[in-house]
Amino acid sequence: MALTSPASARADTRGFPYLLKSWRQKRRLSQLDLAMNANVSQRHVSFLESGRASPSRNMILQLSEALEVPLRERNDWLVAAGFAPIFKARPLDDPQMNQVMNAVQMMLSNHAPFPAIAIDRAWNIRLSNAPFDMLTTMIGADMWEKIADPKRPGQHNLMRLFFHPAGIRSYVTNWQAVAPLLWHRAQREAEALGGQEMKSVLLELAQYQDSNTLWSAEDANLVPVLPLEMEKDGARISLFTVIATFGTAQDVTADELRIESLFPADEATEQLFRAMAG
Repeated sequence: MALTSPASARADTRGFPYLLKSWRQKRRLSQLDLAMNANVSQRHVSFLESGRASPSRNMILQLSEALEVPLRERNDWLVAAGFAPIFKARPLDDPQMNQVMNAVQMMLSNHAPFPAIAIDRAWNIRLSNAPFDMLTTMIGADMWEKIADPKRPGQHNLMRLFFHPAGIRSYVTNWQAVAPLLWHRAQREAEALGGQEMKSVLLELAQYQDSNTLWSAEDANLVPVLPLEMEKDGARISLFTVIATFGTAQDVTADELRIESLFPADEATEQLFRAMAG
């Protein structure tokens, strides 16, 4: 009986057939479903997953589009099949990102006096407006230093802000309700987007969490959105989030960038932020 070596097993997980099948299963589609969505034959999908056929570059892009594979992972598909990656990951200060960054800065600035941030798919804060910075300073001027990841000094991560033991949990008055929703949202995004960095963040923070809290949310009133409610030094804040993304991104960085705009959930919070701005 032929045995598969560990090296070949590792290679299989990096090969195009494995990537195609794993993403199809991640999207909970049958081969027939994918074939219909991508306008190819089911037989061809089967041959690609088994390795009996090799994909063209156009076929890779066609299938990855049908499966809504993030651009970073589409590059992985291309490399696995022997092609060069085509989607660039430009830094935010790249001249070709000027229009994107101008749009992001405009959205953040125009949202004042309320907080807004731009985050990547691991919930690292890439940009923030002045009201968000004032909010975190109000909660604790040294908050970011206390929850910093030693491996990534200077990086501000939203999951660490919520779920690190030294984070804002003690100030969140409806923690039992919002914590499960935030945690499960991060898990879903990490799975749906193939985010290994987010999975690492979740793995690290999981050791500090009460499993009963994360898996049994409190009953909440049937409101359109559940606000985040905080209290510090007598000041009470209630906020909910609206998320915006780029719909036609052709750059990995832009594809992974999201704008989270926080809105006041009650009149008192609105007045507080307007007063802080004044």
